[in-house]
Amino acid sequence: MKKLIVGALLASAFAVPAYAALKNGDTAPDFKTRASLAGKEFDFSLADALKKGPVVVYFYPAAYTRGCNLEAHTFAESKDKFDAVGTTIIGVSQDPIAKLNEFSADPEYCAGKFPVASDANGAISKSFNLTVRERRDGMKDTKGRDITSAGTTERTTFVITPDHKIIATLSSADDGISPTDHVDKSLAIVAALKK
Repeated sequence: MKKLIVGALLASAFAVPAYAALKNGDTAPDFKTRASLAGKEFDFSLADALKKGPVVVYFYPAAYTRGCNLEAHTFAESKDKFDAVGTTIIGVSQDPIAKLNEFSADPEYCAGKFPVASDANGAISKSFNLTVRERRDGMKDTKGRDITSAGTTERTTFVITPDHKIIATLSSADDGISPTDHVDKSLAIVAALKK
């Protein structure tokens, strides 16, 4: 009897659809939001960016945190290579736009080279089926300030083609890749598209 109960529980667990990031071949949901480039706010639209070529949309937990700082710095250093293959980069976090104005202009990180966008309520993250976690009080950034976002989103990068199709999903949670791997792997993918 015990084996039947365990078997039934396992079967029901596999019958429930898993909550996972959008995958290769899925259509990327369009989004519009406030973003910042070199400390200047503007309205970002994924649909408008895709008219120019592929887009790398990378979600990160919070500005001024260790992995996110490294990832932003690496994207900034590689920006010319992404430009050479006609690809737009946009970082997305739940940080308020005021913090992103600072982060986008910071010469240590985004260095004014690519925009970062605010997903203040987590709606964009959820539309990409990403896990959104509530902020824990007392969390500090690398500057010693309280993290003021409503929550954090798991580190995940999507490479999206102009027809709105996701051709790559890179997830630190699933794949165990480092923040810099997100940059290197997405660059290799868009460079292969150009060929």
